[in-house]
Amino acid sequence: MELREATDLIRHTLVLALIVSAPMLLIGLAVGIIVSLIQAVTQIQEQTLAFIPKVIAIAAVLVIGGPWMLGQVLTYTSDLYNSIPG
Repeated sequence: MELREATDLIRHTLVLALIVSAPMLLIGLAVGIIVSLIQAVTQIQEQTLAFIPKVIAIAAVLVIGGPWMLGQVLTYTSDLYNSIPG
């Protein structure tokens, strides 16, 4: 394996990791901002109020987008294993 092939492989792996993790990170960020705004308006500073909605939202994203995420990772893995003989 040449250096160029190795860097392409690493780049593709990092892009895939970013694509697969982006929905969870973005939903967690959005829910965190919304909860923070609600806490600022109501002046309720409870830590569990920020944590529990994020966990529920990320779990919902995993339930809804989990099959797609798993499909992306499995496709990449099978392509990677199929390219080993070449």
